[in-house]
Formats: sequence, C-alpha cells, structure tokens
Amino acid sequence: MDAHRRNNVTVTGREDGPTVLLATEFGCDQNLWRLVVPDLAERFRLVFFDHVGAGGSDPAAWSPARYSSLAGYAEDVLDICAELDLRDTVLVGHSVSAMIAVLAANREPARFAGLVLLTPSPCYVDDGDYRGGHTRADIDELLESLESTYLSWSAAMAPVIAGNPDRPEVAGELEASFCRTDPAIARVFARTTFLSDNRADLAAIAEFAIAR
Repeated sequence: MDAHRRNNVTVTGREDGPTVLLATEFGCDQNLWRLVVPDLAERFRLVFFDHVGAGGSDPAAWSPARYSSLAGYAEDVLDICAELDLRDTVLVGHSVSAMIAVLAANREPARFAGLVLLTPSPCYVDDGDYRGGHTRADIDELLESLESTYLSWSAAMAPVIAGNPDRPEVAGELEASFCRTDPAIARVFARTTFLSDNRADLAAIAEFAIAR
C-alpha cells in the first residue's frame, strides 16, 4: 500500500518554498493544524498526514505488530518522505509525534534539515532522578480507565490535554477527535505512547543537531 493512501497525505502551500512535514499528537488528525495553515502556507510547502488508525488514514493498514512501537510510526514518516522524495525537510512533531520525529531523523538524518519538537517527552514515567511527570501507577490507572470506558476517558481527558479552560471549544474538538478513533486502536496507541522510553534516542538526536 502506498503511503499517500495509507496515511491520507495532503500537500499544500507554496510549491517552491521549503518543505515542512507536520505530525500530530495522540488521538488527533491533520485538522489539528488548520489554524496555523494560512500563515505557514504563504512561505512553506506543507505536508500533512494522519497516523494510521486516525483521521482519514486507511484502517486496513493498521496492525498491532507494527504499531505497538513508535518505530512503526517513524517508519511511516520515512515512507512518506521516500514517496514524495523529501529532502532538507523540517519535521514538526507534536506531543508523542515529537519522539516519532526523533526516531525518523535518527534513522535517516539526510532527509531532514531540522526538527521542531512541540511539548515533547522522551518518557512519561518517573525513573529515579528523571521526572516524566507520572508514576507508573498513574500510567497504569490511566490505561485501565482507557481500556474500560474509552468514551468516558475521552470526555474526561480532552479538557486536561487541551489546557485552554477559556476556550472550551478546543476541548470539545479534541474529544470529538478521540471519539472518531477506533477504541481498540486507541488503546494500543496509548500504551505505546505512555510506556515508551526514548531517552537514549533523544540523546542521539542531539548529535544530529550539532552535526547539522
């Protein structure tokens, strides 16, 4: 299956401008970027896509074997780059996609001119002196809640993740995006997201940044 159809790839903006490839957070689709498109499209060629299992991606392409690791999502990013022959691209990764971007750049650094990592976390679980923001018990409780009542979890978590109490429509949009995702796929993606440890990969990308 070609990456264009699998990941619902869309290209817009300035055709002769520098290329920016944008990857969304857990539970969202490329519509997340719509408010920044008008400004960015004046200067950049913009490439958007949906992670498999979200948005307009092909649900038949999803498999737990491939997507039980962030490496599977990073492979999709590289497939998109290969299909569009992207070079010297700025890769923007939001939330968990920040680490997906790191994995992709570590594998094929020649594809990327730089990374923009928005609210990244290489590991969500506290570990000794490292603070990921959650204990393992916190994560287990979150995953258990998601496993048992996905729709209730979506309603409860959307305002927390959105973080804009003065703009409830943002949380409402995020909740709707969560609810459009197949719960079985969302559970695997959530486990992959919150239990991944990419601290070593983040250290490796620092060398990439210095080399660039």
